[in-house]
Amino acid sequence: MTPAELAEVVLSAAHAVFADRGLDSSALPGRTAVERPRNPEHGDYASTLALQLSKKVGVPPRELATALAEQLGRAPGVKSVEIAGPGFLNIRLDAAAAGQLARSIVEAGPAYGTGTALAGQKINLEFVSANPTGPVHIGGVRWAAVGDALSRLLRATGADVGTEYYFNDAGSQIDRFARSLLAAAKGEPAPEDGYGGAYIAEIATEVRSRRPDVLELGDAAAQEVFRVEGVELMFEEIRSSLRDFGVEFDTYFNEKDLHDRGELDHALARLREQGHLYEADGATWLRTTDFGDDKDRVLRKSNGEWTYFAADCAYYLDKRERGFDRVVIMLGADHHGYIGRMKAMSACFGDDPAVNLEILIGQLVNLVRDGQPVRMSKRAGTVVTLEDLVDAIGVDASRYALARYSSDSPIDIDVELWTRASRDNPVYYVQYVAARTASAARQAAEVGLVRGDGTDFHPELLAHDKENDLLKALAEFPAVVATAAELREPHRVARYLEELAGAYHRFYDEPSCRILPRGDEPIGDGNRARLWLNDATRTVIANGLRLLGVSAPERM
Repeated sequence: MTPAELAEVVLSAAHAVFADRGLDSSALPGRTAVERPRNPEHGDYASTLALQLSKKVGVPPRELATALAEQLGRAPGVKSVEIAGPGFLNIRLDAAAAGQLARSIVEAGPAYGTGTALAGQKINLEFVSANPTGPVHIGGVRWAAVGDALSRLLRATGADVGTEYYFNDAGSQIDRFARSLLAAAKGEPAPEDGYGGAYIAEIATEVRSRRPDVLELGDAAAQEVFRVEGVELMFEEIRSSLRDFGVEFDTYFNEKDLHDRGELDHALARLREQGHLYEADGATWLRTTDFGDDKDRVLRKSNGEWTYFAADCAYYLDKRERGFDRVVIMLGADHHGYIGRMKAMSACFGDDPAVNLEILIGQLVNLVRDGQPVRMSKRAGTVVTLEDLVDAIGVDASRYALARYSSDSPIDIDVELWTRASRDNPVYYVQYVAARTASAARQAAEVGLVRGDGTDFHPELLAHDKENDLLKALAEFPAVVATAAELREPHRVARYLEELAGAYHRFYDEPSCRILPRGDEPIGDGNRARLWLNDATRTVIANGLRLLGVSAPERM
């Protein structure tokens, strides 16, 4: 029995109690939930339904809990119900009901853990969006791992998600990039405000191979060639790096298109209609202070140039007009000041910032080797890049390490730890269970032990404490996924997988829970039941790792 199924049993019992007592059934919720008690001695699951309903119907909580307990005690699969404190229900399942979960998980396969909590929501999720003036640095890599995991979680819980990379190919930073490429091609030092690193020389060389005549043009024309060609080459490198990291976006959106299609003028007109624009000192301003910003923002300068914030406004409006109900933007630690102005901008468009716009801020990441931070890339010259991280610890470890911690916490990634083939390494610890469950299934097949179609499955035989603990851990997966999606916290999945891995190791290492028969012993129903439990564990480990974009190896 899954927690969701038990919750339905609890709710059904409440309906029966209300009918018996003539209570108003409209007070009953459409759905309820059960939780695992912190102390296993308190039972398999706990419900607070009696406490929730007591005031609504005017019945003391313990009296209501007593009636619910009596009704629940008659439900198939419920072994016992105890009342604790002011009206908590502590529920124990019989072994058959608890063990049946193993079959449910195996038969559900990749669908186990998915749900519909966010069904009906259309979400635009923008992350990474690094400027095309250099390789993706380690901070952007964190968003690549977390953002991609979050998109998988949101989809797993029913949301319609569009992932997006905003390609800043307009503005002064692109001019500095082009001037840096031109200087490198001419063998000159980088401009004082330009970009350095070996990658600049590499791109300049590639542009010259495409356009051998580029240096014969005047500086202005040559700089334009380097701008167009260089940005294209840099962006393709960024896309390729992210693709190798397992991250593909549904949409790559060019900032330049906002300008070329007149979308900034369109956004300006919409904001003017809303009554939030004014002119001062020859510039056009947005009155964001009406919605809590610390100062009003310039959209168009007195010289006619657009500000970066004007493009932000146009881009937000474009997303909303493409039908997205909620715009989620992931930004680095240095963008914390953007939250107020972006929320105010959303309100200026007539939206509810609490509903239509969500901004997530990620903290810094350091790569550490021999106890010391790795300061810079050999190629980029100023930062640690995606390639540096992958070269140091690999794609799987990189993605897991970056998604394992709450994004609002700074992290150090220790090269020695994340490359160690030991239980100290969290990704190894979890992936080892994926490999161990696959190995157990192979060994079972070699001795003729197969699960079958379930007709010979005896879930009541999964009665050992270690088996029960593993079943309870497996049962938690759907709730973990739903919570991680709702709170935008993929790290909850990683931490859950580590707890599940521990429960499996304890089960596997318990002599009384052997999957394979000993020596010449015949294959028994207990062996078969434990094989179902083994395969259910592999299913959940694989599903969880997939949500993080990490592989579930069959061998290590």
